[in-house]
Amino acid sequence: MKRLWGVDLGGTKIEGVVLDEALRPLVRIRLATEAGNGYRHVLQRIVELIDRMALQAGTSPPSTIGIGTPGSIDVRTGVIKNSNTLCLNGKPFRSDIEALLERQVLVDNDANCFALAEYRMGSGKMLSDSATVFGIILGTGVGGGIVCGGRLHHGAQGIAGEWGHNELIPGGEPCYCGRRGCVETVISGPALERYYSNLTGQEKALAAIASGDDDASRRTIARLQEYFGKALAGVINVLDPDMVIIGGGVGNIDALYSQSVRYSIASHVFNGSFDTPVVRPGLGDSAGVFGAALLTAY
Repeated sequence: MKRLWGVDLGGTKIEGVVLDEALRPLVRIRLATEAGNGYRHVLQRIVELIDRMALQAGTSPPSTIGIGTPGSIDVRTGVIKNSNTLCLNGKPFRSDIEALLERQVLVDNDANCFALAEYRMGSGKMLSDSATVFGIILGTGVGGGIVCGGRLHHGAQGIAGEWGHNELIPGGEPCYCGRRGCVETVISGPALERYYSNLTGQEKALAAIASGDDDASRRTIARLQEYFGKALAGVINVLDPDMVIIGGGVGNIDALYSQSVRYSIASHVFNGSFDTPVVRPGLGDSAGVFGAALLTAY
């Protein structure tokens, strides 16, 4: 297998990796995204990252590079949509970055990249070739990716797996997507911190809330468990995957893997039992960039 180059474009950081023939990282570099400086600046940061990767790898970039992005490419117009890095929305990202790099670029949603990497290299690598995996990004936003039979499933409109913008609380908090009460407004990291702040009038980081023993912290985590279970059950009822893998900062919270959450999911699943493994990622925070590189493997 050829060496694979991938880039994970996040809201706060851009990471690049070069994988060797055995899918081992030869080069890994991170830069700040600096998205506040605008779309064109973000493109230039990617170019800078690729240049640094080439310098460390001691070779020119290959003819094709994979890039994972927040949001997805609109299959009709070719522009980015649904990105919580707002400067990307409505922009012809793929054609613009190809012009700057003078190379083919394969672009996919960051949650899809996460799911692909975890299936091939992480927690799902022992599953059968016919298995279905639902990979979750649960952090600043809420996204998802689906791998079926070893391949990413995008859907007719390129939005397969976007469970973060299903309605969870009717008439709930407004979401950047224009609707209210989306899953993302309830169980994302910022949503949980807002809920705690509304209870106490104080700001507290999510990690401290998760480890806190005060009443407000317990209520915040109990709310996460309840609504995560309800939201995920809707996906289970439609997709019935062989495994669910949770990535992102919220995915580090131990309470998500408790029996209480399994009871919450089971109470909404259209079945007599809930037996699907719900697991942590095997690749830690590496999955997104590894998945971007894997986009170029086929």
